[in-house]
Amino acid sequence: MTKRIEISRDIAASPEQVYDAISDVTRMGEWSEECHSCEWHEGSDGPEIGATFDGHNRNGEYAWTTQGKIIEADPGRAFVFECSMMEFHFSTWGYRFEQTESGCRVTEWSDDLRPETALEFSKQTSGIDDRTERNRSTMSQTLERLAAALEN
Repeated sequence: MTKRIEISRDIAASPEQVYDAISDVTRMGEWSEECHSCEWHEGSDGPEIGATFDGHNRNGEYAWTTQGKIIEADPGRAFVFECSMMEFHFSTWGYRFEQTESGCRVTEWSDDLRPETALEFSKQTSGIDDRTERNRSTMSQTLERLAAALEN
């Protein structure tokens, strides 16, 4: 069963500006508490459908790398990528951007696709017992950091 989490925040910047910041995955470490860096795979150098990248994550003494594949790249509207590890697609992450009077509302969402049989491996890899609560917390922090960077 897929579990979806969504967190929204208004940011005083245009949807295009926020999209540009989020879709440049090499900047993810500026916003995310868990994903400290990303780099494009050879042959990929920007946010287009099919582009792939590695995301380097950490939680205290735990560190792991996932592979991302962009499945939606619509400037100013949506940015979505699949996350895999060892060729297993375990989650999908996305961002929606909506124009508001003062800028835009960005919604970060995540679908947890892990079957019950993968939960223990996930916990051992990341050191995180409750992935849903962890994602909810880190997503809020990501959007706060993104807003702080773009609104200054």
